[in-house]
Amino acid sequence: MASLIDIRRRIRSVKNTQQITKAMKMVSAAKLRRAQERALAARPYAKTLAETLAAVASRIPPREDGAPAHPLLASRAEKSVVLVAVSGDKGLAGAFNTNVNRAVAQFVREAREKGIENLSLVILGKKANDFWKRRSVPIREARPGFFAKLGAASAAEVARALAATFVAGEVDAVYVVYNEFKNVISQVVRTKRLLPLSLEGTEAPGADYLYEPAPDVILRTLLPRFLDFGMYSVLLESNAAFYAAQMTAMDAASKNAGEMIDSLTLTYNRARQARITKELIEIVSGAEALE
Repeated sequence: MASLIDIRRRIRSVKNTQQITKAMKMVSAAKLRRAQERALAARPYAKTLAETLAAVASRIPPREDGAPAHPLLASRAEKSVVLVAVSGDKGLAGAFNTNVNRAVAQFVREAREKGIENLSLVILGKKANDFWKRRSVPIREARPGFFAKLGAASAAEVARALAATFVAGEVDAVYVVYNEFKNVISQVVRTKRLLPLSLEGTEAPGADYLYEPAPDVILRTLLPRFLDFGMYSVLLESNAAFYAAQMTAMDAASKNAGEMIDSLTLTYNRARQARITKELIEIVSGAEALE
């Protein structure tokens, strides 16, 4: 059985850990509030932008050669694919990063079963980079520490680099794996196609409009912005989901530490009582021996 000094040391250590987890929970909660507001505010804009593009695209007559109205809409056989893995830069967030890596591994496995051999990764976040740099899947680009300065400009930089490779014909499709923010206790891993862009399933407004300039000019202007904002929206969702996962994990860790402290305190009191009882027995036995 551990000595009283060892038990006291362990109680002190667990209390120090509990103070850290409580502080991290408070920090995550504060950051979550801002990240959640940004993620939720982006959803109506993304929905309206998609509806506007669908309305504009429906007014453009099909080309005689059958080519799409914009290169970013070109759909072709998927022989070369890029997968964007979006993880966190830090840990202590439960299964947040593990779920992303597991979904990426499943995507890679299914792609190879379909005969797609030319598959590469674009990694955003330190934890996914630490995991996949030791694997056999080629990494096209890695950006550890990406979320330290998350903004629309950094998201657009990534989106435009992917668009350039797609338009040049280097890749046939781009997918992204990320955690979608649902609520504080729920984050869902999503696999979403970024390129080619698709407006199918988007309901266009019923009203008719007069366009100036021409619809094809508007489409060429808005589609790159739609891709940029799509990437930015994914990053905002992942960022909010990370802080929600971290806050939940730190709350659970604080509660577990409290339970461990109670258990250790009970063990300490029992050991202390047993020691006192033993000393009393020794004193009584010694006194009786002297009589």
